[in-house]
Amino acid sequence: MKNMQRKAAMILAVILLFSGFAGCSQIEIYEYLQQNKKSENVSDRQNQQKAEELITEKKTVIPPKKISLEKYAYQQLQSTEQAVYDEMLSAILNQQVGVQLSTTDTEVMQCAYKAVCSDYGGLFWVEGYVFTRYTRGEEMVSLEFSPKYTMTKKERRQLQRKIDGIVEAWLAGISINDTDYEKAKYVYELLALNTDYVENVPDSQNILSVFLRQQTVCQGYACAVQYLLGQLGIESAIISGTARGEPHAWNLICLDGDYYYMDATWGNNGYRNKEGEETSFTDYNYMAMTTAEMQMGHQPDSEIKLPECTAVLNNYYIKEGNYVEEWEPDKIGAKLSAAWEEQQVLTLRFSDDILKDQTFHYFIQEGHLADYCSEITQINYIEDSLWKEISFCFNQN
Repeated sequence: MKNMQRKAAMILAVILLFSGFAGCSQIEIYEYLQQNKKSENVSDRQNQQKAEELITEKKTVIPPKKISLEKYAYQQLQSTEQAVYDEMLSAILNQQVGVQLSTTDTEVMQCAYKAVCSDYGGLFWVEGYVFTRYTRGEEMVSLEFSPKYTMTKKERRQLQRKIDGIVEAWLAGISINDTDYEKAKYVYELLALNTDYVENVPDSQNILSVFLRQQTVCQGYACAVQYLLGQLGIESAIISGTARGEPHAWNLICLDGDYYYMDATWGNNGYRNKEGEETSFTDYNYMAMTTAEMQMGHQPDSEIKLPECTAVLNNYYIKEGNYVEEWEPDKIGAKLSAAWEEQQVLTLRFSDDILKDQTFHYFIQEGHLADYCSEITQINYIEDSLWKEISFCFNQN
């Protein structure tokens, strides 16, 4: 709708709607519905007076406290965007109905809000926002940000207490004093083992679906990762984009000063044995990825600047000694024997295809697996050429 030309001030209300994709979506479809919101009972002179009042108020606004200096997305913003981020976050945390922003640029507002959502996965009581633009003639004089709350403050406090109790129980097996790798692995396994991927569940775009229902989609997983790692002192951010052509969300995490990517949604894998029975296991390929590994299946959007992740020190296979760089059959056999005794899945990643093929031929085709795994009669295995891996599935006979 075209705006009508007026000499007097007009109040324009622009509603920002968030539409989530069914299933695994980051809330990211922005649809702008512009309309004149001029009441017949309010004169143009009153509108003019409101605009003038907002100009005066803007000069006396006290900036909110900066509490996000260490947050990743916050650090990627310009100073003007950081100021708006602070204002938005303060409004959301205090559950204010509306707050006048220090900018009149809607693109700055959108960028700042996206960063807030990336840095804070625990904002379960807010879902999008409405903003109002105040103009004097053709001049924009103020932009008001109004979060869309899904519950009252009382309801929020009650749910927060429930979340706190559940999170305390979930994190009972890890300590703030453990290594960054141990914390990341614990959270990754925790979500893979305790949360099912289920589309169309209530609150799937926030942490409520994870902690209260143990059912969620990728956005819920990513929010929960950010929230849980934050409790353990690990900085992380929520990343949105696509995976295999579909909308997706995952995380950027910082371990021992280096950045990695984590996708807890894909942490739960499975296979079928010869009888057709399905068994799940934790897939560690997506626990601490480099940029190159992340790009094998993920494509982030361009809204937040991302680092080039090249560190491998906290890669699961390297850390656990399951990365094979030379042919040592007895060493490999010892690992297979231990996994067989414990009835676990053992995934070996190889530095090249030659080593992978040599291992496959020796242990599986020639049957030398039986030399290390006493009384084994059959083997379920998964061969992954993309990752140069073989998974020996001993968790189901």
